[in-house]
Amino acid sequence: MSTEAAVVAIQAARLSGTGQWWRMARTGRPVQVCTATAGHDGGARARLSSRGAGSVAEVSEHVADRLADAVARRESQLVLGLDPDPVRLWPQAVAGVPDHGTAAHRAGAAVAAHCAALIDAAGPACVAVKPQLACFERLGAPGWAALEATVGHARQAGLLVLADGKRGDVPVTAAAYAQALFTATPTPFGDVPGLGADLATANPLLGEDALVPFVDAARAAGAGVLALVRTSNPGAADVQDLPVDDGAPLWERLAALAAGLGRPGPRSGLADVGAVLGATRPQHLARARELMPSAPFLLPGVGAQGGSVEDLVPAFAPGRAGGLVTASRSIAFAHEIAGDPPAQAARAEAERLRASAWALVA
Repeated sequence: MSTEAAVVAIQAARLSGTGQWWRMARTGRPVQVCTATAGHDGGARARLSSRGAGSVAEVSEHVADRLADAVARRESQLVLGLDPDPVRLWPQAVAGVPDHGTAAHRAGAAVAAHCAALIDAAGPACVAVKPQLACFERLGAPGWAALEATVGHARQAGLLVLADGKRGDVPVTAAAYAQALFTATPTPFGDVPGLGADLATANPLLGEDALVPFVDAARAAGAGVLALVRTSNPGAADVQDLPVDDGAPLWERLAALAAGLGRPGPRSGLADVGAVLGATRPQHLARARELMPSAPFLLPGVGAQGGSVEDLVPAFAPGRAGGLVTASRSIAFAHEIAGDPPAQAARAEAERLRASAWALVA
């Protein structure tokens, strides 16, 4: 089967135990047709998606429209970061691993179990998961298997998947990264599917020609790209705040690049190219929103890095789906502070963050 045929192939599958039916449309990724999901308050809510009313070819696949739908349906802008540390997993994930096999395979199994338990606990308060690819890749092939299992579990929970790898390279290599993240890789033996992410982070510092392959592949798959613009780490100022020719900081040039590549969704008005902007530097958000009026913002740094949800108001100027608040360690390790069981503490912290972000927009 050709790559084009793989992308447009239509399949049907039932995801057991979720109350959800999915249709594989032009993207090769699940498109929700009918749902009975749990809301953030734990109550079941059934709906028939308007996207399932016509033929598969008529289904709108713009990622920003799907994102806006998911935010409204789940009443959440919270993204659950998945940064599994093999030496700091929930105890039940480690206890359930068989006592045989290589260290890599056993660690991969424990990571998959940890992430599944975390999704089950905190997922109802979230709109998406954000697996940090390096945390899985460092375990080798078993880590990638754990990543695939985690992505599958998140989809069963009705969550979007945001692959956080911050990839960036020259165009030919960027295209290979894009195949791994969004589409498929053709081989003499058939196509090898990629991760099928809904969104992925990318590094724009190599320039527009290195970012375009990500955008093109994502757009063809009904997915989106989040370009690094002003990140949450303290060292970001070393480079991203440096003035360029017009005296403005470099991050503003990156913002203009992201804004120029995005295309708005027909219903949401949000673009399919967004930006990563650290919640630890909220003073930049108003200017960033001026430069990128329709870009979704991914806002890392809340919780363990010191960022506050209440400082993020400018991000939500285009609407609730304009800002995605991501938290990882503050949710996964909430039990270490609260003293409650891990799942209970994670759900409580996720619900607290969800409610705080939701309240910022009237």
